Amino acid sequence: MLLIGLTGSIATGKSTVSSILSSPPHSLPIVDADVLAREVVEPGTKGYAAIVKHFGPTTPDLLVEPSGSMPENGPTGKGRPLNRPALGRRVFGDSDERRKDRAVLNGIVHPAVRWAMARKVLWCYLTGCWAVVLDVPLLFESKLDRFCGTTLVVGVRDPEIQMRRLRERDAHLTSEDAENRVRSQTDVRTKAKWSEARGGHVVWNDGTKEELTVQLDEVMRGLKAQSNGLWSWVLLACPPLAVTLAAWHFWRNQRSQADRSS
Repeated sequence: MLLIGLTGSIATGKSTVSSILSSPPHSLPIVDADVLAREVVEPGTKGYAAIVKHFGPTTPDLLVEPSGSMPENGPTGKGRPLNRPALGRRVFGDSDERRKDRAVLNGIVHPAVRWAMARKVLWCYLTGCWAVVLDVPLLFESKLDRFCGTTLVVGVRDPEIQMRRLRERDAHLTSEDAENRVRSQTDVRTKAKWSEARGGHVVWNDGTKEELTVQLDEVMRGLKAQSNGLWSWVLLACPPLAVTLAAWHFWRNQRSQADRSS
């Protein structure tokens, strides 16, 4: 089974690509790290408790305000949901304080998301999927690309397009908030270079959705042509062989990452 690591930067069109790949004619299963990241910090989870414990004392508006539709203990009685804009203001930015806060948040969320992703990928393998898409915003930064057979970066060449799309999508963001969110992530053009250096793929989303779809279809045709259906069934029937092949891919990707860091 091919693991396709899908990534990009904020407002570059990664969600659009994910939607296209999950629909016919591709119909690929999507393991979305953003969705999982929300699930692992819902009230009642260990992630939620850790975030409230660390950020609560210094972030008065960390939780959604109680109201007529929001009880004091939340709709489930396990606590009010996180106020994501408020948490975002604590962790997005390039100051030392924001970096430290972001590192704490990532240290809480990322391990839980990895376990959830592993369970979903295993299910896709057992059900005979030829490929599964790992939709991960911080694919390279979290080193999850080491586990992928290939990578696909969705980028824009013009930074102004990225900023405009972000402001249009999240109208509540100020200009400063938008800039902080973009700066808090690795430049998408750098991610594109990383992907190409390890033999991965890049689709550029400066134009229309139709133009993006044409690029994406070409990439998927190439990946599908490289996929041997019989070989996939052999790996499914022989887990030790599948593990050996996965270990080889991991080693190869480790080498690529080492070259990138040097």
